[in-house]
Amino acid sequence: MMCDELMWQQQIDDLSPFTSVLVGDIGHSNSVETIARTLLEEAPPRFALAGLSMGGIVALEMWRQAPHRIERLALLDTNFRQDTADRRHVRDKQIMQVQQGLLRDILRDELKPRYLAQCNRSNLALLDDLLRMGERLGEEVFVRQSLALRDRPDSTQTLATISCPTLVICGEEDELCPVELHREMAQRIRGATLRVIENCGHICTMEQPNEVSVALAAWLKET
Repeated sequence: MMCDELMWQQQIDDLSPFTSVLVGDIGHSNSVETIARTLLEEAPPRFALAGLSMGGIVALEMWRQAPHRIERLALLDTNFRQDTADRRHVRDKQIMQVQQGLLRDILRDELKPRYLAQCNRSNLALLDDLLRMGERLGEEVFVRQSLALRDRPDSTQTLATISCPTLVICGEEDELCPVELHREMAQRIRGATLRVIENCGHICTMEQPNEVSVALAAWLKET
């Protein structure tokens, strides 16, 4: 949520020498189903799919809509369950605050610091990158993404249907989508590989980019 292709930049650089990399836009609709359908219209006939956080939620919806097109799946720091009532209430409150002009405050005080492991919360360059991504995307994207996440379907039953090589990655200190959730996710997906990354929170691609690139490269070559 409120991140753009900069979140994947290290992986794009590392993987591009041996594969084509496309980054999808998940901010153009207030519906996870519509976002997934649009991305499928833009994607090649067959492809490997990786999604982090909201991107993982969209990836699961893409699997539901077109499993025959997805060769392999990577789910990073994400959540297969739907929002709780409390979480929906928080999103509604944040939407109202952003519509009152408080986007920067929400990004700075509520979202971005919680994204990172304790050891990375003093990394000003990383915090600035996260803040700039959110500000670039702006208020309208925040509202659309919040609504899409608030109203998303539960994907628990979908996990058992996944039949392609699947990698599950989680930062050891992810507060938003904790390790226990990813262990359950990996257990529900037949043959899935779980990778827990130390000194890492919710944005593993930026907090520990080299480890994520190595894991993704191995996943892409897995037979």
